[in-house]
Amino acid sequence: MAEIMIGGSPANTSGNLPNIGSKGPGFTLTKTDLSDISLPDLAGKRVVLNIFPSIDTPVCSASVRRFNREAAALTNTRVLSVSADLPFAHKRFCETEGIEGVIAVSELRTRGFGDAYGVRIAEGPLEGLLARAVVVLDEEGTVIYSSFAKDLKEEPPYDEILASLA
Repeated sequence: MAEIMIGGSPANTSGNLPNIGSKGPGFTLTKTDLSDISLPDLAGKRVVLNIFPSIDTPVCSASVRRFNREAAALTNTRVLSVSADLPFAHKRFCETEGIEGVIAVSELRTRGFGDAYGVRIAEGPLEGLLARAVVVLDEEGTVIYSSFAKDLKEEPPYDEILASLA
């Protein structure tokens, strides 16, 4: 388990992020059009997994906007914004904000992603949601970057993440 902070209070996750150099665990997530996307669908692409509790919070939505502007413009790279929100919430946000450079996805049909990546919050008022984390996979699906936010109120370290893609 990893320890994170939720507004200054400690909480544990269901596990740890995948180690750098390991293969990213497989997953199937649901897009805003209710079709599924899985890791094999992204083969040959670099993948940024922007993981967060809910699109309807200021820091989570800010991270989607920032990745839409920056990482989504990178060559051969796909950015997935991952949460337990329903695809309808992701779609509403993306349409309202003009988000077209990231793929918003949900754990709607399968709940394995949060546990496979060690990001499911295991206790406290947000139990069951996903902690704020970023995992970057290279073209072969190998983890080249991973980090938890120390506190859910903190934005991801964008410069570090983008540097891992250089």
